[in-house]
Amino acid sequence: MSTEITVPKLPESVADATLVTWHKKPGDRVARDENLADLETDKVVLEVPAPAAGTLVEIKVVAGTTVTSGQLLAVFEAGDAPAAAAPVAAAAAVAAAAPVSDAAAKAGPAARRAASEAGVDLSAVAGTGKDGRATKADVAAAVAAPKAAAPVAAAALVAPTARGEQRVPMTRLRQRIAERLISAQSTQALLTTFNEVDLSAVNELRTRYKDKFEKQHGVKLGFSSFFVRATLEALKKFPVINASVDGTDILYHDYFDIGVAVSTERGLVVPVLRDADTLSFADIERGVSDFAARARKGALTLDDLTGGTFSITNGGVFGSLLSTPIVNAPQSAILGMHKIQDRPVAVNGQVVIRPMMYLALTYDHRIIDGKEGVQFLVAIKEALEDPGRLLLGV
Repeated sequence: MSTEITVPKLPESVADATLVTWHKKPGDRVARDENLADLETDKVVLEVPAPAAGTLVEIKVVAGTTVTSGQLLAVFEAGDAPAAAAPVAAAAAVAAAAPVSDAAAKAGPAARRAASEAGVDLSAVAGTGKDGRATKADVAAAVAAPKAAAPVAAAALVAPTARGEQRVPMTRLRQRIAERLISAQSTQALLTTFNEVDLSAVNELRTRYKDKFEKQHGVKLGFSSFFVRATLEALKKFPVINASVDGTDILYHDYFDIGVAVSTERGLVVPVLRDADTLSFADIERGVSDFAARARKGALTLDDLTGGTFSITNGGVFGSLLSTPIVNAPQSAILGMHKIQDRPVAVNGQVVIRPMMYLALTYDHRIIDGKEGVQFLVAIKEALEDPGRLLLGV
């Protein structure tokens, strides 16, 4: 029985999507719920699952096409019987959607087009672009090479090096990130304050309890839970930092939804820990670990990424020593964590080596005064340098 595969219903805030990749081609057998294709929106990647076990008969939309809810993507035949051959028009679509060779995948669109028109095999083209990518100029040189005589052998030693450029469209997620960052900087009065924290006490606790913690809770005891809990205690003391601007009003939130920035190949995403103040250390560690795993697979949902009253980002995992993070609007503040580095510090008049981290708080100066911003960051510092405060709520 033939079935039409259509674009799933998109979230209310998403108008359309881009069909990024077909994972199957006509004639392929698939299992029920096996992913046929990926659709990229400006927030998440959606999968198009097979409705039943059967055969993909015909592809109607090629990769790279913008699609809308309910649009026909393909024809599917449920059951064991082999499907009829796809018509010629579908074959062309499949050719456009079929996987390309490694060399073609590394080449830019202009180079692939030039190679196709000239009948040149990209795997035989020596790429001079970034990471060995073949450029349009490389293809042109490959076409001209067999025709050009070499009257002097030394001429090869002085041949000019081809230079080229590639124009690659931003992904929808990258476009959305750009829009939000520009919007935050143009609509908020952003100011950043810094402090540093001695993580000796946190390290000592993690070393003492990490094995028992992992055995009992099934998750590693990292730094995330300490920073989230310290942030929560500080937010309770300074509620305006958990607030947002709504027109000419300040909207105070009596809940704490903490966004935790996660880097993916597609860009930075900020999934949200809902009601984080009700979560234990283990719950937080599990939540952050789950977000990271699903972000790498492109499996975060729109609900995971919606909302949030405050965000935390950790550039330290990439080696950043200091930075000024940009607020995730409409939130009013964001905490930046950085690399933990052993540094000499003065303690009770003595120079000692301690594991130190610079902290940065960027906030919207329209509603958060400098005094509150500084004291908020000091509260986080105090909680981390004396973790007993996190248990006692002081």
